[in-house]
Amino acid sequence: MAALDNLVVTTALPAIRADLGGGLEDLEWTVNAYTLTFAVLLMFGAALGDRFGRRRLFIAGLAVFTAASAAAALSPGIDELIAARAVQGVGAAVMMPLTLTLLTAAVPAARRGMALGIYGAVTGLAVASGPLIGGSLTEHISWQWIFWLNVPIGLALIPLARLRLAESTAPGARLDLPGTLLISGGLFGIVYALVNANAEGWTSAPVLTGLIVGTALVAGFVHHGFTHANPILPMRLFRDRGFLGINLASLLMFLGMFGSIFLLSQFLQGVVGYSPTEAGLRMLPWTGMPMIVAPLAGILSDRIGGRPVVAAGLAFQALGLGWFAVILSADVSYAAQLPPLILSGIGMALYFAPAANVLMSTVSPADQGKASGTNNALREVGGALGVAVLASVFSAQGGYESPQAFTDGTVPALWIGAGAVALAAALALLLPRKAKDVPTPVSVPAPAAVASGATDKVPAAG
Repeated sequence: MAALDNLVVTTALPAIRADLGGGLEDLEWTVNAYTLTFAVLLMFGAALGDRFGRRRLFIAGLAVFTAASAAAALSPGIDELIAARAVQGVGAAVMMPLTLTLLTAAVPAARRGMALGIYGAVTGLAVASGPLIGGSLTEHISWQWIFWLNVPIGLALIPLARLRLAESTAPGARLDLPGTLLISGGLFGIVYALVNANAEGWTSAPVLTGLIVGTALVAGFVHHGFTHANPILPMRLFRDRGFLGINLASLLMFLGMFGSIFLLSQFLQGVVGYSPTEAGLRMLPWTGMPMIVAPLAGILSDRIGGRPVVAAGLAFQALGLGWFAVILSADVSYAAQLPPLILSGIGMALYFAPAANVLMSTVSPADQGKASGTNNALREVGGALGVAVLASVFSAQGGYESPQAFTDGTVPALWIGAGAVALAAALALLLPRKAKDVPTPVSVPAPAAVASGATDKVPAAG
């Protein structure tokens, strides 16, 4: 649900505008309000889970997300919808970084690659299929159902999480308020500048201020991570080449993928003439491939290591985007689009399957919440950067005036996206040849649980 809501609203914007009114800037904020709060609060959400209990905070984030989804569906005006989307992002920021930690602790090491491969496949499919699901619900029911869809799922998951997930915390975890403020303010400034650069211009005062102040705050956060006794993100983690490589590769992967999907979904509708549902269906060889390939890729990564699988996946994704850039024209046939769609889908699956396992294998169990929050935050920032950069290239080289103008703008943007993912493939070579085995945290019944007959577990000291 959290990943799906990144792009699910994009194909519903015309219907939302017709129903609730608002200008172009208001419609942009229905997308950006979620991205901003999600990105800037991810690190804080992970820290809260480490300090107060990962299951407890996961359930709290899920409850906030579900309630905000209902509020979005019931919004009487565009301002209320934007506010509800921002609260949705808060819930997702608390919920999302804890999912990897909870899953890693729940699955034996021997089966972790396959389990995290399924997790990666679902996440990748949710991100990529957002336009299809949003378009289908808007076209056949109403735009409100892109939010109502979350409510019954959330209500079912809350008691299930309480009954089936074991509680855990990071030993000695403390909230790092200075570090949280630095990274939240820094990411807010950068992401705000990126998502507003197209509307206000890269050289405008708000955009430049956001970039400069945001970068300065992130630099302060990095310094804080080296000098503080118990930082929210210890910079020592980046000394591990696997942790550094997988995080940089994730940022660049989402940069190329988000920006390309953003443009190609519009190309299929605005140039080729498909409806939102038809465009989403024709992208299924790309967006649906992870459900088929990722579990197999997860097993493969357990046998030969994550590095070759991740690097091959990123290379395939880069080749697929480059292939699109070569063949794209105003009258391109679907038969010509099919090979790069399939190649991109295989590449996405090969990346998502082992990426989560590689990430978690580079840190100790006590640091897994911080590692997950870092990786998710970098992905969100990469996605915002991808949409902003590729849309800027599109605007500079083409536009919406005609099918040919749209094509002229999309082709160079796709080359930028392909180049970013190709660089990610090169960075994947920093990964270790064989992922280290991360032990499942040792658990013992808590005294209170023993007294009450409950079976919840807490990590043993040390």
